[in-house]
Amino acid sequence: MRIGLWIDEEGKAIDEIGAAAKAAEDAGIDRVWFSQRLGWDALTLIAGVAPYTSRIGYAVGVVPVYPRHPLALAAQALSVQALIGNRLTLGVGSSHPHMVEGMLGLSMDRPAAYVREYVEALGPLLAGEPTDYEGERLTARGQLDIAGAEAPELILAALGPRMLKTAGELTAGTTTSWAGPEVIESFVRPTIDRAAAAVGRPAPQVVAGVCVAVTDDPGATRQWIRERFGAAGDMPAYRAVLDRGGKAGPEDTAVLGDEETVAKELKRFEDAGTTEFLVCPVGTDAEVERTTRFALDYAAVQQ
Repeated sequence: MRIGLWIDEEGKAIDEIGAAAKAAEDAGIDRVWFSQRLGWDALTLIAGVAPYTSRIGYAVGVVPVYPRHPLALAAQALSVQALIGNRLTLGVGSSHPHMVEGMLGLSMDRPAAYVREYVEALGPLLAGEPTDYEGERLTARGQLDIAGAEAPELILAALGPRMLKTAGELTAGTTTSWAGPEVIESFVRPTIDRAAAAVGRPAPQVVAGVCVAVTDDPGATRQWIRERFGAAGDMPAYRAVLDRGGKAGPEDTAVLGDEETVAKELKRFEDAGTTEFLVCPVGTDAEVERTTRFALDYAAVQQ
């Protein structure tokens, strides 16, 4: 199981983010991940951070599909690929109604069907192939030619059966949120594997994004997570995966405790079929520093 590290970019300058990526590279982290939120554009950020490093992979988890047409996203992703030496993993996802409909004023009717059309159109564009795609709600015609850019690895954020089917059939795998090892083992892994096998694709990646805090006070950190991320439990896609795992809220899916406890939980994820454990450090500044140090040390030992 590979170890990935999520870098919190909010409120940080490029030099600070670049230094964090360099430290991850030096420790043997496989790739660092950035979120598409309300600050830095994640793909632009990756292009800016990459010169601080030489070999580590970069991933965005994830770009919401509704605001960007496949031609526009493919052009941006391939441009970043050319600039960073083909080290990009492009994660895409549907986002959530409160953002797509509430913030953007766009319809999120039948998101799984729309995302499938989007990925069907996006894949050939990323490969530089001529595309003449016309779906029920999406049209994409054209071809992109960006010198030196290879097709980035494409993954799809998927938590439900239809999205996992699309991920298995059309992409390199999935990234999860708020899914514990029991959900990955009993649902995510078998569902995505069946979809991939049915079309002759290799076993997909399952990247488990998990809030982690190496801490001496798990109860306080759990409350910290509840206060900041508790609203995620009301979002339909997240509520479904939490219910599947028997969890009341996002705070119940976090990995919390001392170094030995956290290491044991990582082994549970590995045994469940996780191919990459994405450490998302949370908590106080001291806990984030301690957790990041643990992730770097753990990755170095795994080399």
